[in-house]
Amino acid sequence: MLQTLAVQNYRTLRDFVIPLEPLNLITGANGSGKSNIYKALRLLAETAQGGVIGSLAREGGLASTLWAGPETLSAAMRRGEVPIQGTVRRKPVSLGLGFVGSEFSYSIDLGLPAPSSSAFSLDPVIKSEFVWAGPVQRPSAMLVERKGALVRSRGDDGEWQIVHDRMAGFDSMLSQVADPRRTPEMLALREQIRSWRFYDHFRTDAQAPARMPQIGTHTPVLGHEGADLAAALQTIREIGDPAALDQAVNDAFPGAAIEIESRDGRFETTMRQHGLLRPLKAVELSDGTLRYLLWIAALLSPRPPELLVLNEPETSLHPDLLPALGRLIGQAAQRSQVFVVSHANRLIAALQEQGCQSLTLEKELGETRVAARDEFDRPAWHWPARP
Repeated sequence: MLQTLAVQNYRTLRDFVIPLEPLNLITGANGSGKSNIYKALRLLAETAQGGVIGSLAREGGLASTLWAGPETLSAAMRRGEVPIQGTVRRKPVSLGLGFVGSEFSYSIDLGLPAPSSSAFSLDPVIKSEFVWAGPVQRPSAMLVERKGALVRSRGDDGEWQIVHDRMAGFDSMLSQVADPRRTPEMLALREQIRSWRFYDHFRTDAQAPARMPQIGTHTPVLGHEGADLAAALQTIREIGDPAALDQAVNDAFPGAAIEIESRDGRFETTMRQHGLLRPLKAVELSDGTLRYLLWIAALLSPRPPELLVLNEPETSLHPDLLPALGRLIGQAAQRSQVFVVSHANRLIAALQEQGCQSLTLEKELGETRVAARDEFDRPAWHWPARP
C-alpha cells in the first residue's frame, strides 16, 4: 500500500505531500487541483511503462506543466503585505514525483535538458531517480539510485555496484534496469506500479463499443474505455464473485439481473428488469445504467490491482445511484488501495460511511493545499538534492 504521495512543482502542486490510506477521497471546489493529483498519479505510473517523457510532452512539456508561481511564497506574500513576485532562482528547474510504499519507496526528478541543437531540445530530462526501503529517504536505506546517466544498486554485501552508466535522459531506470538478479527490488516495484489501474472516462454514447456485441474472451481486467464490458461481466460470473455481481446490480436496480448472451463467440450485455417481458440489450440502456454496469465490471475485477484510481466516477450517474456506487467502491477497497476524485455530495457522503480518508482541497495564491491541515499533519518527506 502507498503510504505517502509527494508532488513538487507540477501545475498547482508546488510542494504537495499527503498521507494515503486504503480508501482515499479527494474533493474540493472546481479549480482546486483535484485533476492535477489524478494526472500526477498517472505520470508516476508512466515511469514503469517508459512513457513519462511522452506524457509530459503531450501536456505541453515542462513549460506548460511546471508550477507557474514564484519559487517560494513568503509569509508576507501569504498575508498580502507584499505583492506576489519572483526572486532570483536558487534551485534548478525541477518537477518531482514520488511515493512512500509499505515495502519500497520511489522518487523521480525531471528537469530541463542542456542546450543543444537537437530537434528534441524541448523534451524534459530525467535527472535522478531513487528507490529506498522504509518511509524515510536516508543513505543507509537507499537500494538503487540514478544520478544523470549512472545507475547503481546496493549489493547483498552492502557495497554499491554500477548497473548502467549510459542511461538516456528519456529512459526511466524502472523500465530499463529492472533485473531479478541484480535489482530484484526494482523488478518488484515496477510490477507493482504496472498493476495500477486508472478509470477516467467510459464511453456511453449511441456508438459506444460497450453497447455493441464484441468478441468475448476471458477478461479479468476491464479495458479503460469499457469496450469489453460483456466479457468482463461474464468473467466475473465464471471465475470471480458472481454473488457480489448480482448484489451490486440489485443494489442499484432492485429486481434487475444481468445476463450475457453469446452467439458465435460474440458477447452482448443484456439486463432483465422487473415488469418487462424481455431483457433489454445494451444498446437500449440509458447512459447512466450502462455506465453503472461498467463501474461494476471495473470494481469487481477478479484480478484486483495494487492501486485503483477513479476520476469523477459520478459522471452521468443519477444521484440516486451514488450511494450504491459508494458501497461498491468500499467493497473494492477491501482488495485494492482506492483513490477517488469527486465533488458529488451524495458519493462523498457514501464514501465517508465506508470509512474513507477525506481530503478537501483549496487553492491559496494559486497553490493547491489540503484544507484544515497544517505542516504538523504533513508526512515526512525529503526531496534529494540534484546531482
